[in-house]
Amino acid sequence: MRIGVIADTHDNLPMLERALTVLKRRGVEMLLHAGDYVAPFSLKAILASELPMVGVFGNNDGERAGLSRLSESLHKGPYRFELDGRTIIMAHEPAVLDGALRPGDELAVCAHTHEVQISEGPPLRVNPGEVGGWLTGRCTGAVVELKSLTAEVVEFGTQGRGRR
Repeated sequence: MRIGVIADTHDNLPMLERALTVLKRRGVEMLLHAGDYVAPFSLKAILASELPMVGVFGNNDGERAGLSRLSESLHKGPYRFELDGRTIIMAHEPAVLDGALRPGDELAVCAHTHEVQISEGPPLRVNPGEVGGWLTGRCTGAVVELKSLTAEVVEFGTQGRGRR
């Protein structure tokens, strides 16, 4: 199974829509979002993509009640679940993720730093950077192949280009 991993969308709808289009073209069957949607309209764009999604809240998700009303697939991190025979754990903050890791976790997803980081495991650790591009100017995500537990960074453009 091929999954898309994104985070820190921070209400940049043009870049979020671009990211979703790119990930769908790359054959992603599911989306993991590691938090900081910010407002419910960002989540609405994700839900409109019709990609199944699992997400965790980030520190900038102030409208948690509104986000929760839109989707039952959002969780307080750390959140551990099984997908396609793999054990996945997600949290927005890397320190929270570090404190929750257990033997047997195969994929660990976090965000918060806005910097891309992929570390081979076990577990395979993925920080997809930021879709919003507000901090680094880079708009990035990752594609993870669950069967092989490999990940690749995907560039969606730069923040300035996302505003067209």
